Amino acid sequence: MLKTYPFYIKAPVILLGLVITVFMMSVLRDILVPLAFAALIAILLNPLTNRFERKMPKIVSIMLAMIIGIVVVIAILYFLSSQVAHFFDDLESIKHKLSQLLEDIRNWLQTTFGISSQKQMQMVNDAANGSKALIGQTLSGLMGILSVVFLIPVYTFLILLYKTLILNFIYEVFSEENKQKVAEILGETKAAIQSYIIGLLIETSIVAIMNSAALLILGVQNAILIGVIGAILNLLPYIGGIIAIALPVLMATLTMDGFTTQLLIIGAYALIQFIDNNILVPRIVSSKVQINALISIVIVLMGAALWGVPGMFLSIPFIAVMKIIFDRIDGLKPWGKLLGDNIPTEHMGQVKRFRRKKTLATS
Repeated sequence: MLKTYPFYIKAPVILLGLVITVFMMSVLRDILVPLAFAALIAILLNPLTNRFERKMPKIVSIMLAMIIGIVVVIAILYFLSSQVAHFFDDLESIKHKLSQLLEDIRNWLQTTFGISSQKQMQMVNDAANGSKALIGQTLSGLMGILSVVFLIPVYTFLILLYKTLILNFIYEVFSEENKQKVAEILGETKAAIQSYIIGLLIETSIVAIMNSAALLILGVQNAILIGVIGAILNLLPYIGGIIAIALPVLMATLTMDGFTTQLLIIGAYALIQFIDNNILVPRIVSSKVQINALISIVIVLMGAALWGVPGMFLSIPFIAVMKIIFDRIDGLKPWGKLLGDNIPTEHMGQVKRFRRKKTLATS
C-alpha cells in the first residue's frame, strides 16, 4: 500500500516503524534474547529430533536430542573450568609481574609526559568511580545469565514441540499466492542456519586447536584456555579477532621477559587468521551466508548496543536470515544486494548512460 505514496511520506513511516521495533526489542531484551538463542538451538537440533521421531514418540525424541546437546555443553564447560583452575595456580606470579609492569608504565608516563604519580592515581580513582555503574550492570547480567540457563532449555523444548503449529501459523498469515514463496524462504532459512551453525562450530574447533598448538609451542602459560577463548572471540567478525590476539600478547608480557614471544604470537595468529579466512570459512562455513565486511561490523556493533554481548553473537545469524528474506521479495531485493558481498563491476548509472548513448547512436 505504501507504494502509492511518495518517498517523503514513506520514509518517516518506515523510520517510525524501525524506532518502535528497536525500542520494543530493547525493552523486551530479557525475554527475546533467550528466545532467539532457543530458536537457533531448536533449528540445530531439529534434524536429530526428526531422526529420533522415526522410532519413538515426539516428546521422547525432543528430550533425547536436548539431553545430547546438554551433555555436549557440559563437557565443554567442564574442560574450560579445568583450564581456568590452572590459570589460578599461576595467579600470584602474574599479579607480581603485573605490578612491575604497572610501575614501569607509571615511571614512563612521568618521564615522557610529566604526569606525576599523584595525578596518575587520581586518574585511576576517577576511572574506578566511573566503573561502579558498569559493575552493577555486570552483576545484573549475571542474574540474567542464571535466568537464561533455565529459560533456553524450556523455550527450545516448546519450539520443537510446537514447530508444526508455528509453521502452519506462518503459512496461514500470508495469502494463497504467496505460500510457495513463504515455503521457499522458510526452507532456505532453516538450511542456511543449520549449515551456518554446524560449519561455525567446526571452524571454531579447528581455530581453537591451531591457537592452542601455537601458544603451546611458544611456551605461553594457560595456552589451551587462551586459545579456546580466542577461537570463541573469533565468532565476532573482525572485532573479536583483535581481542583474541591481545589476550596471549598480554599473558606473554606478564609471564615472560623481552618482546620476542609477543611478536611471534602476532605472527602465528596472523597466519591462523589467514588460514581461517581463506581456507576454513569458504570451505566449511555455509556459502549461503555471505554478508559483506562493512555490514558485518556495523550489525555486530548495533547488536552490542541493543543486547550487549549476546546481541553481538546473534547479529550475524539474524542479518543472514534477513538477507534470505530480502532476496526472495521483489521490493526488497536491493537491500539483499546491499547486505551481500558480491561487488558489481560497474554501477547502474554508468550502465544507463552507456545504453542511452548506444540508443542515440543507432537512431
